[in-house]
Amino acid sequence: MTNGKTAVAYLLLEDGTLYKGASFGYRGDCFGEVVFNTGMTGYQEVLTDPSYCGQIVTMTYPLIGNYGINTGDAESTKPQVRGFLVREACARPSHYRSEKTVEHYLAQHGIPGLAGIDTRSVTRRIRNYGTMRGAIISGEAGADAGLDSLRVGACVTLAELMPQLTSNTQAIWQGYLNAVRQQVVAGPHLVQQVTTPQAYVIPGDGRRVVVLDFGIKENILRMLKALDCHLIVLPADASPEDIYSAQPEGIFLSNGPGDPKDVKSAVGTVQALLAPRADFLPMFGICLGHQLLSLALGGDTYKLKFGHRGANHPVRDLATGRVMITSQNHGYAIREATLPPTVIVSHRNANDDTVEGLRHVSLPVYSVQYHPEAAPGPEDSTYLFDTFMAHMGARAKA
Repeated sequence: MTNGKTAVAYLLLEDGTLYKGASFGYRGDCFGEVVFNTGMTGYQEVLTDPSYCGQIVTMTYPLIGNYGINTGDAESTKPQVRGFLVREACARPSHYRSEKTVEHYLAQHGIPGLAGIDTRSVTRRIRNYGTMRGAIISGEAGADAGLDSLRVGACVTLAELMPQLTSNTQAIWQGYLNAVRQQVVAGPHLVQQVTTPQAYVIPGDGRRVVVLDFGIKENILRMLKALDCHLIVLPADASPEDIYSAQPEGIFLSNGPGDPKDVKSAVGTVQALLAPRADFLPMFGICLGHQLLSLALGGDTYKLKFGHRGANHPVRDLATGRVMITSQNHGYAIREATLPPTVIVSHRNANDDTVEGLRHVSLPVYSVQYHPEAAPGPEDSTYLFDTFMAHMGARAKA
């Protein structure tokens, strides 16, 4: 709100589609890859998940912010999204743990938000045409009669709107559209933004685990800590020598943002860790870690049309036939035909048949594309952490 009036802002997609909405959070511009999340709850975990670094996230559930923001539910120390799109932003949360509103939280951390837009329309456009580059643009850019006449919630194409704008405003918006289309939404810089800058230890009395941090969620660390693991968390660019010098009993490959092919040094590190040795270390990967493991084994990855993001994705365990409901957040998948005979597909997405899990045929190495630690989401797959502990236990007895 500004002087009692709704402050407007705009969502501009690379195909020229323009949405007019109400600004909330930080009043400013941002650029990123526009994606959607289908979760009904867990917006704070979405905001703070490092895997969303570089993205403008659309929440498909219509009311966001109704239980506020609290310190305990954060998946990292700050919001990681570039921008946040909602149908309705709740200004008066009702929950005993609430410490602040989403509006306050975004403003505090410089994250622009946009409310009042038709998030169903944005979602349909992404589903039909694929993930797009986009920008949230502050209302100052719309100081023109042609834009002022649009109601909040309106959707038009920039081409349709241009004749109604002054030549100066046309130039401004054409500049924005060019900037949106030229922005770089992938690259190794994403992982470098979210990995730990230096190694640190989370003490425990159990198994020693090296965690390679490509943008790890706090709940993964909580799960491993609950199993009493002694965690040595290393930066994404840690070398095999760094890992072995920590004398671990197992290696965990974390989630993270972006295209796995951009993290070339990590692929090389995982390849080195897979080399035969007498004291081979069990390895468990989640999400980006799953993709990096696949690349290191000789497989290939590709970008999904609009990705899997939400807490309601069905996955079939091929060994048991059991279908689990899972939490997911990824834009890339494994190209199954490129996998070597040394690994088998262990899990498959029940919606689109994509690869959701891998297992090495002879080594204690496995990975899943989804998030067994949930947060937000169901806990059907937490047994995978017990499997990791069993692998490390078996190695200790050998």
